Amino acid sequence: MITVAEARRYYEGVGSDHDFDHVLRVLALAERIARAEGGDLEVVRAAALLHDLGRAEEAITGRDHAEVGAERAREILAGHPPEKVDAVVHAIAAHRFRAGPAPESPEARALFDADKLDAIGAVGVARAFAYAGVRGQRLWAPLEVARAEGERAEHYTPVHEFVVKLSRLKDVLTTETGRAIAAERHAFMVTFFQQLEAEVKGVR
Repeated sequence: MITVAEARRYYEGVGSDHDFDHVLRVLALAERIARAEGGDLEVVRAAALLHDLGRAEEAITGRDHAEVGAERAREILAGHPPEKVDAVVHAIAAHRFRAGPAPESPEARALFDADKLDAIGAVGVARAFAYAGVRGQRLWAPLEVARAEGERAEHYTPVHEFVVKLSRLKDVLTTETGRAIAAERHAFMVTFFQQLEAEVKGVR
């Protein structure tokens, strides 16, 4: 339905937290999940490659990037079988963590889980710190403080992001394969932030 080269041009100039490298990682995970769980791989590939193409418009207008992306995907894929286009559109519309419809198809569940998995583990930690660096956030806050402050924190840090969002993602995944991958990635994050706190405090 769409090639990697064709999709790449839709992501020029986006930030490192949702750049085309992110798209390629999600693509690899979504294909892995779909192969294990079932689903149309052609639909999964197209949905993964196009799932974040609404990010630039969201940054300007505030409109939900999943909604924008679903609309643009329908335009880009015009001419393909309508049932496949509808499946891609649903998967993109349903890939958000905090909003949107629930992922109801195997392809949508594969994309949803793949997108969340790229936010945890070693890659998730790296992305959290990349995001924080661009925005001038502090490197660290005590885990206990981050838990108490949550999203209301005046000085948000990657530790807050771990407590508020990343540590919860393993519980929202929709496939057995996704949950198995998430268990290992979650364990790594827990160890990392414990180690970070110990090092900052001079304990290790």
